[in-house]
Amino acid sequence: MNRVILQVFAVGFCFAVVQALECYKCDIGFWNLCYTTKKTCAANEQCFNGVGKAAGVVAVKMKGCLAPSDCNKTQDTTFPSISNSTVYSMTKTCCNSDLCNAAPGLPVASELNLVLATIAALFVVNVLV
Repeated sequence: MNRVILQVFAVGFCFAVVQALECYKCDIGFWNLCYTTKKTCAANEQCFNGVGKAAGVVAVKMKGCLAPSDCNKTQDTTFPSISNSTVYSMTKTCCNSDLCNAAPGLPVASELNLVLATIAALFVVNVLV
């Protein structure tokens, strides 16, 4: 009986070891706005945060999964049709735990929710008292 339990534990441990990371994914975002979803990466990938500048002025962001060999590098994205001019440069830094490339908050939405919750709480207290 102990042998069967040990075999089941060993098989379960193997599945736990090869489990892929779950990361936030954002194809491209500007300033602090980046529409994110969750994505399960391939077994050999890590989560990344990409930060860069478009036209030297506009902050751009990316999130997703990336091969470790491409981590911590700056890469230029160009438009070949416009004489290979650089559209933006981005540095991608990696991390290797679930959802470690945290999704950006929406400060305006958070503040609005806090204000509405406060008003609702005050209204309920006035009604009940």
